Amino acid sequence: MLYFKRFFSFNKPVFRYRITFYLHIGRIALDETVIADTHQVTSGELKRIDAHIVAHKNVLGGLLPLLHAIQDDLGYVPEAAYTPISKALALSVAEVHGVVTFYHHFRTHSVGEHVLQICRAESCQAMGSEQLEMDIKSALGVDYHQTTADGKITLVPVYCLGNCACSPAVLLDDDVYGRVDKKKIEALIHEVRSS
Repeated sequence: MLYFKRFFSFNKPVFRYRITFYLHIGRIALDETVIADTHQVTSGELKRIDAHIVAHKNVLGGLLPLLHAIQDDLGYVPEAAYTPISKALALSVAEVHGVVTFYHHFRTHSVGEHVLQICRAESCQAMGSEQLEMDIKSALGVDYHQTTADGKITLVPVYCLGNCACSPAVLLDDDVYGRVDKKKIEALIHEVRSS
């Protein structure tokens, strides 16, 4: 008993720090749970996820192709897919989560009908992408990782589109556009919203 008294009296600051740290981690985990609950996966989406898992479970190194297939189909990789993926590929849920969150390409929440990505790499910044970002955010009325009220466009930053010679560049769905200015982006947004 004397040992414990000495430990806690001597290490009060460390002990308080650890308790505060664990309480903070608990709040983060709770917040993540709440966020995950706001993105409910439908039974139809679960069936489509299961079909992709069946198609990729015997592929050597099939995790990345599987995640790409799910995102191509649903527009994102829901957290509800982590457990069935981990069971099918003999991985831990943490490994699946780690891969999804490591690669910026993968999204964990649903997006609009179209995804507009603005290049934020050095070349594009040198050619005026910061002003272009402000123009796009103003035209759409959203910030990064948000979707317009009509559900048409989700705005996402990207850190190189490989189109440096034609900076600034944006990627709208699968099409790269170079030398984009305010007039050009307004025309693209109008075209997407009217379709």
